[in-house]
Amino acid sequence: MLIAGLGYCGTVVAAAARAAGYRVLGTERAASGRAGAVAFAELAALLGEATHLLITAAPEETGDPVLARFGAEIAAAPRLRWIGYLSSTGVYGDHGGGLVDETTPASPATPRTRRRRAAEEAWAGFSTTRAVDLCRIAGIYGPGRSVFDDLRAGRARRIVKPGQVFSRIHRDDIAGAVLAAMARAGAHGLRVFNLADDLPASSAEVIAEAARLLGLPPPPEIQFAEARATMSAMALSFWAENRRVDNARTKAALGLEWLYPTYREGLAAILREETSERRA
Repeated sequence: MLIAGLGYCGTVVAAAARAAGYRVLGTERAASGRAGAVAFAELAALLGEATHLLITAAPEETGDPVLARFGAEIAAAPRLRWIGYLSSTGVYGDHGGGLVDETTPASPATPRTRRRRAAEEAWAGFSTTRAVDLCRIAGIYGPGRSVFDDLRAGRARRIVKPGQVFSRIHRDDIAGAVLAAMARAGAHGLRVFNLADDLPASSAEVIAEAARLLGLPPPPEIQFAEARATMSAMALSFWAENRRVDNARTKAALGLEWLYPTYREGLAAILREETSERRA
């Protein structure tokens, strides 16, 4: 298995795949010396032996960096039978809080999500000869990347925008879904999966729960109309869209249930892990 991008998610997928018996190599932008890590430029030489390829790298303004550099080698890879692309639920666009599922047409509304959709379409082009899975991922959280960090640093803002919800997914559940998709892949064809937990929720609810777990008072509520004046363009783009991501088809197709079906279980698990690490 080759992973183009040993970042936050790629590293956990790599560990899960090794535990499942795969030989795994992954790329890094800068050499770190980690076992199984190679420079991005080495991907071409490794594709001849690869059976599975996972792309976690985000598209750039010029397109998908993996396809731009190695598209011909991927097309010619003799043993490659599965390609997974980690995309974003942002490709669905704004639905005013309505439900989207895997059959909902993509309607990206920002430059960032349009690039994502273009990358999806490019990778889908391999589905006539290989199994291609587009994994549309909701807001990623996990150890080292959660509201606990913001609360401890005193920078968490409990922003209230009535009716606004976000979908999320724990990093470990992304890894589980990728492994399940690999195990259940056919000879060729395109599948779309929604990697989002079972409970879309407001940002304010999640922050309040994290504060409760830490034994801290929740930050005061701030109305969105007030908070938006200090938001970055990226943050504004997230708050401009509102949708509930349905995952029923994905869980049925992959035969799994999430380890952390809601943010409540996910946050509790992160805190347990952090506490255990501090004691060690």
